[in-house]
Formats: sequence, C-alpha cells, structure tokens
Amino acid sequence: MTDVVLPCLNEAPALPWLLGRMPDGYRPIVADNGSTDGSPDLARSLGARVVEVPQPGYGAAVHAGVEAADDGVVCVMDADGSFDPAQLPRVADPVRGGRADMVVGRRRPMGRGVWPLHARLGNVVLARRLRAGSGLDVHDIAPMRAARRDRLLALDLRDRRFGYPLELLIAAGRAGWRVREVDVDYLPRAAGTRSKVSGSVRGTVRAIRDMSAVLAR
Repeated sequence: MTDVVLPCLNEAPALPWLLGRMPDGYRPIVADNGSTDGSPDLARSLGARVVEVPQPGYGAAVHAGVEAADDGVVCVMDADGSFDPAQLPRVADPVRGGRADMVVGRRRPMGRGVWPLHARLGNVVLARRLRAGSGLDVHDIAPMRAARRDRLLALDLRDRRFGYPLELLIAAGRAGWRVREVDVDYLPRAAGTRSKVSGSVRGTVRAIRDMSAVLAR
C-alpha cells in the first residue's frame, strides 16, 4: 500500500473527484490545515484518513501527513483537483523499483490559463537557481512527488510554509539522492477551489518569498 498525502485547506469541491480516482493500492491521507468548508468530514465520508494539522502552512500539513503515513513509498500531491491521481504510478513506480530516490512531477498545463504567467515565471526563476546551486536536473518546484517515508523524515526538513518543496529538493541534492523528473498533467482546479500560490499574485509573491528564504539559508 502506498500512502498519498493530500495537504488540504478548503478543498471540499475537489475531494469527491480526487478521492474517487485513487488507483488501487494507493491510500489517501488528507492533512487538513484548518478547513472551514467541511473538507475533513467529507474526506472521511469518502473513505480517506484525515489528519488534523493545527499549525498553519503547506509544509506543516505535508510533514504531518508524512509522519502519519506507514513506512514505504509515500506520495504527495495537491488536493485541489489540479493533478489526476491516476497518474500517481508515474512518480511512485521508479522509487518502488529502486531506479530513483525521489521522483517529482513536472507540470504540463492542460489548457490555457491553467498555470498563470506570474506563477510560471516565479517557478522558472526558482528552478534555475536550484539547478545552479544543487546540480539537480529539475525544472519545476513540484507539488507532486514520491519518495520513501523513512528517508524523507531523515532529511529533517524545517520549513513549514511554502518553502518546504524547495528545501526538500536542496536537501535531497546535498544527500546525493537520485532525483528524477517526469511529466504530469496540470489540470484546471475544481470549481470553487483556488490555489493558495498561483491563484493570486499575492500568493505567488508569498511563496517566492518563502522559497527565497530557503535559498538564502
């Protein structure tokens, strides 16, 4: 069984489709970060395990979800419907097969406006700085990825905000991990949900600020 951590903040409109498309052998863990729209109860009713995460922040939700997962390969993906769970084997299989220590999904937008320009440009700048500083051949600070739980926790990541994905990649590079990148579809979010990062210029600026602080460290 492969656990799938879904950091969640008010994603109720996306959860039925998302949880309904989990492949066999993949078990969803909804790491709820203070939703007020009934997301936790809905997720439970749909068969997901729910972990309540009182500390705010994307990194806090992901870390709590990873801690709650069983040992073995664990996946992480956004809970807003922007990724298709049916594609989880793309990121998990190379780790399960020992061909990679971590696999990250490189977003390929499926339609105009899916990935706003301000968010895409911010990602390009950060990924370029990451490649220059770490040597990793990665082009996306990806919100969909897979690695082994025990190795993730051993990295002892500290960021609990939007800097978490970048800190993870930097730490993996320093640890000599074999990091692979695979293409994954990037879909329009479920109606009624909004990205906490790319949904607004303010959100993107906040994420870039958090990630820039990680790079500065």
